[in-house]
Amino acid sequence: MRILLLTTALLTSVATGFANKSVTTESVAETTVSKPAPGDTLTQPDDYKFRLGGYGEVLARRMDYGLNRWTGIANGSSRVNHADISIPRFVLALDYKFNKRWTLGAEIEFEAGGTGTEYEIETGTGSENGEYETEIEKGGEVALEQFHITYSHAPWLNIRAGHLIVPVGLTNSHHEPIFFFGTRRPEGETTILPSTWHETGISVFGRVGSAMATFDYEAQVVAGANPNGFDKYNWIQKGKQGYFESDNFTSPAYVVRLDWVGVPGLRLGGSMYYVANAGKNCDKLITYKAYGSLPVFIWNLDGQYIGRYVTARANILSGNVHNADAISIVNRLYSKASPYNRTPYVAKRALTWSAEVGFNLHEICSALNWTDNMPVVYPFAHYEYYNPQEKGQTTASTMDARCQVSLWQIGLNWKPLPNLVVKADYTTRQIGTAKMFGKGTYNSENEWSIGLAYVGWFFKK
Repeated sequence: MRILLLTTALLTSVATGFANKSVTTESVAETTVSKPAPGDTLTQPDDYKFRLGGYGEVLARRMDYGLNRWTGIANGSSRVNHADISIPRFVLALDYKFNKRWTLGAEIEFEAGGTGTEYEIETGTGSENGEYETEIEKGGEVALEQFHITYSHAPWLNIRAGHLIVPVGLTNSHHEPIFFFGTRRPEGETTILPSTWHETGISVFGRVGSAMATFDYEAQVVAGANPNGFDKYNWIQKGKQGYFESDNFTSPAYVVRLDWVGVPGLRLGGSMYYVANAGKNCDKLITYKAYGSLPVFIWNLDGQYIGRYVTARANILSGNVHNADAISIVNRLYSKASPYNRTPYVAKRALTWSAEVGFNLHEICSALNWTDNMPVVYPFAHYEYYNPQEKGQTTASTMDARCQVSLWQIGLNWKPLPNLVVKADYTTRQIGTAKMFGKGTYNSENEWSIGLAYVGWFFKK
């Protein structure tokens, strides 16, 4: 309850104080490439037949902790200073309008490092319990993040089928780098959920109401989570399907998202995700048959305010995995050749919540007549708590305190162009404590980061 009150208080105070000075920035509206606003093809000028764009990030970090806090049982992460540099993602996006109502959209994501691997289950003997085999088929990590056809009937009714973004949580719904201040996506959501979460299915979405009672909605039926990938470190994150050439659709996921957008610059919303029996989506169809139904339910509430002087965001996300102890037993004994961690102690409940606020120094200095030469710089502060093992199935379930993280982040965002941002931040994690302030049970983890990101459409015709 205190978490909900904090989230509501932050968004309400920001909206009240700055509602009269809010702005709708063209850069935000025009550079969101993953999913146009509901009814975009009808409500926006039909000024293109084809457009190509995307977004990308470059990141460099300096860290004072070891790679694995689970190796040193007594203290957590070891004190090891090291640095890395990477390209977290480079995404190409395209839209093609067949006509006013039919649109093809796609995104291809290139992730940092690694080699793409395809998994198969041998079926030559006709047995459902065949062994895993792998084939190296791709150079580099490449993923089809979106591929869909959209039919736009009206602003209030659009239908989309294909490979879709699952709009659960703040980050999946708004995952481009202009929608978060840190050099990396918020850690809590990306720890316990896939990010970016994309599945194949069908969606109905639109914008309804008018004036102060305006809502964006979306309802989906997509491939459901696979409990083979559930684990203690990341909850359901690795349960996203996609290891095989086709996804199991036996027990689909039902997803609903609703956002209130009745005040310029302010959006308040939430989402729900439900799979009736995730066990039916496993690789080998009889794996969880003896344990009955395995429902998965996830919910979140989030909000964002983008104003002339202030940008603020808040989010809370949680959910339940039914019969998590049974999943733990099965997964611990699963094939070593499988693509999963095989860690026991899957939690019944995971939790993350976060809040961040940044101030536009350029607009503040201009309003106070201090200077008109201040660059567009946002100093910001960000806090989040997350725990993929928030609660076990029973009081006897083993939950590891090292999964519990309290994270503070402070930094600067500099926007030399509306669609280009340079980010720098300092992050500290307290491990094994639920407190916002104070030292954790295990060694803290600290890092300094600098990043460069862009988002936008490069070409329209």
